[in-house]
Amino acid sequence: MNHLRTLLAWTLATAAILTAGPTLAADTVSQPNITLEGARRAVAAAIAYAHSHSAPGAAVAVVDVGGHTILVERLDGTFPAGPDISIGKARTAVMFKRPTRSLEETINKGRSAMIPVAAVTWFTPLIGGIPITQGNDIVGGIGVSGAASAQQDEEVAMAGAQAFANARPQASVNHIDARVVAQAFLKGETGETLVSEPAFRVNASRRDGPGEAEIHRTDTDIFYVLEGRATVVTGGELLDPKEIAPGEIRGSAIRGGSEQVIARGDVLTIEHGVPHWFKIVETPFRYYVIKSVAL
Repeated sequence: MNHLRTLLAWTLATAAILTAGPTLAADTVSQPNITLEGARRAVAAAIAYAHSHSAPGAAVAVVDVGGHTILVERLDGTFPAGPDISIGKARTAVMFKRPTRSLEETINKGRSAMIPVAAVTWFTPLIGGIPITQGNDIVGGIGVSGAASAQQDEEVAMAGAQAFANARPQASVNHIDARVVAQAFLKGETGETLVSEPAFRVNASRRDGPGEAEIHRTDTDIFYVLEGRATVVTGGELLDPKEIAPGEIRGSAIRGGSEQVIARGDVLTIEHGVPHWFKIVETPFRYYVIKSVAL
């Protein structure tokens, strides 16, 4: 009799599980989650922003949608607690589904209801945590600590989150017809951009004479000369510098530096941060410029 009861109970339990199958499936959801590759992209963009905006001591962390740490990177000079604080900011941004600025400001306004939450070990209500989104979904969080200010912590984190949000889901392929390329050399004062991607741009460029000296904080220039000759000065000191756009510095000339003559078929690369100046140009001078963004 006991064996019969046991068998009956097992049979009923099995039937219940099988019958509940569709209900259990309906009770679960699939949550998009950031991958290691996506975290690397976000951290790289944040680090590039930190370098170009004088934030050399930043620590950057990315967590997944569950608040688990995926990647942490600390720059030289980061204070010892920086990585842990950046992880806490990233987790807090994910768990509360909002930038941590709002939480710090709430506490600063005297919201006593937040005090019990502050006892949670991962709760870090400090400016510098941003949710990472893909479309309408939060897929992770990024936190930054150790920049020059709380405001800059947030800006570095936002740069990383934005780079992930703007990333294309698959690699792109660009084919530019030769007639379009030929017309691009005639556009504007120096030519036209042929391809613009998150990590690089391709310009059809020309020089009709000497230009201003330049520094690109994040772009590395790769020149390939199609026609003409030019004397290019690299290195040295930029004279009369002025920032015309974020990370783009112009000057009247360069003091010091080294000169090189480039002509048809030559390739010249100039890493981001290196002053350069087309001092002498023999027209017509046409060249391609590949601008690689330092991520």
